[in-house]
Amino acid sequence: MTVARGISSTHAAAAPPPPPHTPPPASTSASSSAAAAACFLSPSPPPRPRHSLKHIACAAARSSPGPGPSSSSSSSRSLALPSPFPWPWPRRLRDLLPDEAGRILSSASGSLIVALASAALILGDAGAASAFVVATPRKLQADELATVRLFQENTPSVVYITNLAVRQDAFTLDVLEVPQGSGSGFVWDKSGHIVTNFHVIRGASDLRVTLADQSVYEAQVVGFDQDKDVAVLRIKAPTEKLRPIPVGVSADLLVGQKVFAIGNPFGLDHTLTTGVISGLRREISSAATGRPIQDVIQTDAAINPGNSGGPLLDSSGNLIGVNTAIYSPSGASSGVGFSIPVDTVGGIVDQLIKFGKVTRPILGIKFAPDQSVEQLGLSGVLVLDAPPSGPAGKAGLQSTKRDSYGRLILGDIITSVNGTKVTNGSDLYRILDQCKVGETVTVEVLRGDHKEKIPVTLEPKPDES
Repeated sequence: MTVARGISSTHAAAAPPPPPHTPPPASTSASSSAAAAACFLSPSPPPRPRHSLKHIACAAARSSPGPGPSSSSSSSRSLALPSPFPWPWPRRLRDLLPDEAGRILSSASGSLIVALASAALILGDAGAASAFVVATPRKLQADELATVRLFQENTPSVVYITNLAVRQDAFTLDVLEVPQGSGSGFVWDKSGHIVTNFHVIRGASDLRVTLADQSVYEAQVVGFDQDKDVAVLRIKAPTEKLRPIPVGVSADLLVGQKVFAIGNPFGLDHTLTTGVISGLRREISSAATGRPIQDVIQTDAAINPGNSGGPLLDSSGNLIGVNTAIYSPSGASSGVGFSIPVDTVGGIVDQLIKFGKVTRPILGIKFAPDQSVEQLGLSGVLVLDAPPSGPAGKAGLQSTKRDSYGRLILGDIITSVNGTKVTNGSDLYRILDQCKVGETVTVEVLRGDHKEKIPVTLEPKPDES
């Protein structure tokens, strides 16, 4: 109240007579000054209308003195406020206080009005200000950048393979080459060797390989391994267009680590799918011969028709497997895909490039389905036929046959090889994969009601000799 009285008394002593259009006496002026002081000092001013900051700035601009020398009459001029403005305004702070205090408060009030005007310009038109806002470019996370880089670096190594077959038109009898399938593959070396699955090229009369730059080349078959579903092609392309894929190791893989598959599913060019290793040491059957393929990698990365033969990569971009098969009732990806490990593929490819074939040992027998042996209540591999010209026939293994009355006489049942137990055909194949041509193995068989051990010298397949 002391401040209010000081302001009021100063105004009563120093204010000039009111102009003709201002009829209120000095007592009314004193009350107005007190109200103005309360307005500046009150912690909770009365409600203000929208854009009141603009009104304050405009009122200050209209009441500011024009250019030229200042005078006492201009100093005592009151502020002109818009008519709807709800709360009173002091004429001049420096007219209401002594000289020194008036100059200080007047300067402070001028700075306040300038700040309020600036705030009105900033807050009053948000639409105009937003035109100057520049959106920052979207940034990729570290794992996204790694995936993008992996795809860009390995895509030139992945190829698209078209399987062409000869067909004769039923009406014109013209012989045509029509696509009967497609798949993927990848560049193995600078010599133009392409690795893919055997079932991708099976039955083809002609093969065409499309590189990443869409150039197309005729391909020749170097060799294939039906048992492991691996094939090697060769194209005559310029060396600068061939980018071999980096080869990794599959022996130290772990369930849960990230994997990436690149291929051409459903004929779509260079598609990337991601996932993790879902399982290791799985076993699937070859699509060509039914022979089991061991130590297969299971992944949930989407693998669809057309992905066959494409590479499976680790997070470093190294080849760890060849996408081969999927488990799906509908024929499309169900999140269960299989890849032949690169450790298995590497040895096969080297033999195919060097010799054009894979030399794999055999016993030279035909054996009964596993279900038939189980129905007999036995465990092992039942020998149906052992040709005399084969390794088993030469060693004396007996085949299954019928007597003169038509009764079935079971042949030898293989129960172990080199001391390793054999319960089904997959076990027998798994053991033979670890052996070499010319090696002699000890085969234990159940013959009638007793067991015998027979040495057998392994030989290559007749068509591979």
